Amino acid sequence: MKAADICRAAAVLVSGERARQHGDLVENHANIAAMWNAYLAIRREPGAPLTAADAALMQALVKIARTQLGADNADNAIDIAGYAGVYGEIAGR
Repeated sequence: MKAADICRAAAVLVSGERARQHGDLVENHANIAAMWNAYLAIRREPGAPLTAADAALMQALVKIARTQLGADNADNAIDIAGYAGVYGEIAGR
């Protein structure tokens, strides 16, 4: 797939079904930023480089933030559970 094809496909997604699912993109990303800021403010090692475990938890926060706007979407719950599992596996290593 060419770069232009990828960009066209992305444009269809962000302006169509994803916009309906996740609501206004500015408000959605502001919610995500608020969750990430809260997470970073209380993490165990403030200022330390982010870890793989942090990334898994922050990805779950993206999905949690998305539950506040747009249509209810079962995929969010599945993804939250998936990221929790990923976090658990990473933390167990």
